[in-house]
Amino acid sequence: MNSGALLKPQMHGLLAKRLWVHIIGAFIVALEVAAAYKFDVAEPRKKVHADFYRKYDSMKDFKEMRKAGIFQSAK
Repeated sequence: MNSGALLKPQMHGLLAKRLWVHIIGAFIVALEVAAAYKFDVAEPRKKVHADFYRKYDSMKDFKEMRKAGIFQSAK
């Protein structure tokens, strides 16, 4: 064999090998996006809602709406 000869490129199984790499990469990116959404959007939103309902007085709100005339059946 000639020491200067080039090796043949891999042709058999090349697509499967490349797809496997891309599938794993896509899975990792999807996990990162899901974690970022959870901690940057969902958790702060839950905290804001919990804080709102901790301080919310429904009777006070109802009385203000009744004074404003929103309800026609409640005087």
